[in-house]
Amino acid sequence: MTNPAIAAQAELLAGDARPRRQKLTGPIRRLVGFILPVYVGVYLVIGAVPSLLLPLQVQGIDETHKAANLAIITGVGAFVAMIASPIAGLVSDRTRSRFGRRTPYLVFGSLATGLALIGMGFANGVVQLVIAWSIVQLTLNFVISPLTALMPDRVPSPVRGLFSTLLGLGTMVGIIAGQVAGAAFAKNIQAGYFILPGVMLVVITLFVILCPDKSSRDQVNEPFSLGVFLRTFWVSPRKHPDFFWGFLGRLLLFTGYFAVSGYQLYVLQDYIHLGSKAAGVVPLLGVVNLVGVVVTMSFSGPLSDKLGRRKIFVIVASCVMGAAMLIPLFSPTLIGMIAFTLLVSFGFGTYMSVDGALMSDVLPSADSYAKDLGVLNIAATLPQTIGPFVSGAVVVVAGYAALFPVGLVLAVLGALAIFPIKSVR
Repeated sequence: MTNPAIAAQAELLAGDARPRRQKLTGPIRRLVGFILPVYVGVYLVIGAVPSLLLPLQVQGIDETHKAANLAIITGVGAFVAMIASPIAGLVSDRTRSRFGRRTPYLVFGSLATGLALIGMGFANGVVQLVIAWSIVQLTLNFVISPLTALMPDRVPSPVRGLFSTLLGLGTMVGIIAGQVAGAAFAKNIQAGYFILPGVMLVVITLFVILCPDKSSRDQVNEPFSLGVFLRTFWVSPRKHPDFFWGFLGRLLLFTGYFAVSGYQLYVLQDYIHLGSKAAGVVPLLGVVNLVGVVVTMSFSGPLSDKLGRRKIFVIVASCVMGAAMLIPLFSPTLIGMIAFTLLVSFGFGTYMSVDGALMSDVLPSADSYAKDLGVLNIAATLPQTIGPFVSGAVVVVAGYAALFPVGLVLAVLGALAIFPIKSVR
């Protein structure tokens, strides 16, 4: 009997990407059922460490220079992540194993991340934290890059909207749960560094046992060379224009988003004039954001599957996020910020639930899914590196109010970049 996932994937790779009704049976059902806890487990660590545990550790080492030190640590870590992601994808793409291309990296990457975090718990200086956090970013990307390849690897196109929705929900729930867990371990950071990656390792181990991948031992790889390695960081826009436009759209939108969100606390303090009360408002906006994202994710992905359309969802989502930037510009109040956060979350939830499915349909090659997704991930990680610098320059020159027009322009440009994509409706 033909495996339905393999059959659907073969049709897609043959050039027939028209949406079909797809029953969730056998391996596909298990994969869809287990991917949510896997993403929650991974993003539990991502939600807890950089947002709470690491800043608290940095503050304990040198409270006077904590902001500058944290910027150095996270900046170097973001650069390592940006480089590591496509490399991890390339390595997993070329791996021949009886357990499949991705499985070894999911398990051993999780174990290595846990060991690196345990070591990080004993760091007592900025240089040690730079090294430790860079190692964590390296090993964690050997989990995330192969994990993102599961959708084009094993999920048929007609249900990728549903799968993408579950990925987005797992990401958001994991991050929020991680922030709660981080607060719980605030007085015992070392325990957090031990327990949280332990949870990640357990759920990933259960996943690879209950949702095994097919063997890749008979896979034939292109001979490795310097050119193969350099292409790890490059997908030709001339040969693969749809991938290029999708990459550009994500890069522009995320740069605008992180340029504003990265300065959220300072905007609340100095632009909304909440002063010392600003820190207490941040969790409130986080809850508002979560509600909006969950509501839109719950129907956007499945609806895109039903309609057989991806582009319109991504374009509208980007425009909604751009329009939201006008609210605090004309209403610099707490109510304005709440309305801004809610509208942005509607757009971001829709975007996250469909964009992954859209991009999986324009990947250049079946032989390099994880590598190409690693290149695509640069469009998400690079804005987190350059976003604060863009924001800083804008604030110095024109003040906090200017952040919102910049975010608006970048979001609209991100929407326009989706229009030229031809292979996806």
